[in-house]
Amino acid sequence: MADEVAKAQSAQPGGDTIFGKIIRKEIPAKIIYEDDQCIAFHDVAPQAPTHFLVVPKKPITQISKVEDGDKELLGHLMIVASKCAQQVGLPNGYRLLINEGPDGGQTVYHLHVHVLGGRQMGWPPG
Repeated sequence: MADEVAKAQSAQPGGDTIFGKIIRKEIPAKIIYEDDQCIAFHDVAPQAPTHFLVVPKKPITQISKVEDGDKELLGHLMIVASKCAQQVGLPNGYRLLINEGPDGGQTVYHLHVHVLGGRQMGWPPG
């Protein structure tokens, strides 16, 4: 946990990200879904039995940086997350999570939705 906090505290927006490289197929990923707006793939460091990410192809750095024109894209990400959760077999539910900034645990500055499932999620999550 301390490593993740340190990683989030030192991460900065700007430049290319690992997600940009996955979108451009420069880095391999176990892809679940892809269309012209987003890509969904399994997380390489899963925090639950099932853990995948839904990433917009538009390079938005943070959820706090979205604009009014991004409403349809954000809705699309939620729909894709739901469809992929069904596809990978999460019938008992799952958690959707977006980290925002250093205190929110954001380590990659390209907006992404975490989908976690396959076990009971604890509450509170922090």
